[in-house]
Order: sequence, then structure tokens, then C-alpha cells
Amino acid sequence: MFDLSGRRALVTGSSTGIGFALAKGLASAGAEVVLNARNEARLAEAVGRLRKEGATVRAARFDVTSPEEVKAAVAGIEQDVGAIDILVNNAGMQRRAPLEQFSHEQWEELMKTNVESVFLVGQTVARYMIERKRGKIINICSVQSELGRPSIAAYTASKGAVKMLTKGMAIDWGQHGIQANGLGPGYFKTELTEALVNDEKFSSWLIGRTPSRRWGDVEDLVGAAVFLASNASNFVNGHILYVDGGVTATL
Repeated sequence: MFDLSGRRALVTGSSTGIGFALAKGLASAGAEVVLNARNEARLAEAVGRLRKEGATVRAARFDVTSPEEVKAAVAGIEQDVGAIDILVNNAGMQRRAPLEQFSHEQWEELMKTNVESVFLVGQTVARYMIERKRGKIINICSVQSELGRPSIAAYTASKGAVKMLTKGMAIDWGQHGIQANGLGPGYFKTELTEALVNDEKFSSWLIGRTPSRRWGDVEDLVGAAVFLASNASNFVNGHILYVDGGVTATL
């Protein structure tokens, strides 16, 4: 039920961090994985690491915020590599500042990366999935799809939008055999959160705030991703699965 052998997954923003961990996890469940990033050197390094572990993996360098690049890249994968059975919309970014100081340029950059990319890549891949009457779409949401924190109002708005866009995908595309769900990480140890992990005051607050009493490790996300990518979730649609150690359950 959880076997992904014979399936192909495209994971955006997957050269490092959560995206890389999810790609590795899907590969370990048997999927052929197409990694995506804008930085060609990092992408090549990530592909090499997974191939050393025996994974079947390819690279697709393109900008997820460019309609032209997305269309060309997805068409190329479909034609030259094969059908995209699983899409993980992981590419995203963070910008921190009090909302009254947040510039319009920062707002546009964040929304384009976090929301517009999910629309562009999701729609482009879904058009092929609709023809085949099957497909799995996993959009990376966040506990900030539900909860706010100081200085991240724009990020919270973007992840709230991804949550509702996921539900919209499920509503419009469910009739075509597509399941679109969200995966909502809590606070995880990654390169992007290293400063917070090392901030003793914040880390102590977070651990005390989290029922599981620890930071998340990226490996904690793999089981949920494999579930949402596999036949085990064939009647799960429009759902946001939070993997957060219980943060969204408590005040």
C-alpha cells in the first residue's frame, strides 16, 4: 500500500533541507525522483548524494516562479523522463520584519515564491495528470498556515494561501482521480532554522511549547509524505497533515 515502485516524483526546491529529505524518503519507498532547484551546483551535489545511496534520481533546473520555465521543464520531464505521478510543491522562502516595515518588494518576492509557484507548477503538472486520470499533489504548508508569530505576517499569509489553494485543487481536480493534500511541518532543524536552533531562549521556549518536547528532525516528515504519495491515501483529499509534535493542538 505504501510502495512507490514504478512511480515518478517531482520535488521542487529539493537540493537541501526539507525538500531533499522528502525526495530521499520518496526514493527510499521506491519512487524515481526528479530534483529541482535554481542553483545548478547545489542541484548536482544533491543528485550525486542520492545516487550514491542507490536512488534513481534526475535533475531539473528551473525557476518555479517563471511560467515559461515551468511549462518547458514539466513538458521536458513528461516527454524525456516519463509521467509525473507525484508532485511535491516544496519550494519556498522566509522574510522576517514587522509588518509595518515590510516592503512591497519583499511582499511580492515572498508571495511569488511561496504561493504563485504552487499555482504554476501545480496547474502545469495537473493538466497532464488530468489526462491520465490519476496523480498525487503534496503542497508544503506550515504550522503558520494556522498560527502566527511576530514579524512573519507575510509568511503566515502565504502559507494560509497555500492551505486554501490545496483545498481548491482537491475540489477542482478530485473528479479526475487526483488527490491534492498539504503537509504542514512544525519547527524543524534545517539550514534555514540553524540560528533559531542555536538561540537558547527561543529553543527553550519552543521545546516547552511543543507537546513532544523537541525540535523536529526532517526524517520525521518522510512517513507522512510517503503516505500522501501512495495508494494508502487514495480517499484523502484536501487535507492538511500537520507534522509538528503537537504545536497546533495546544495554546
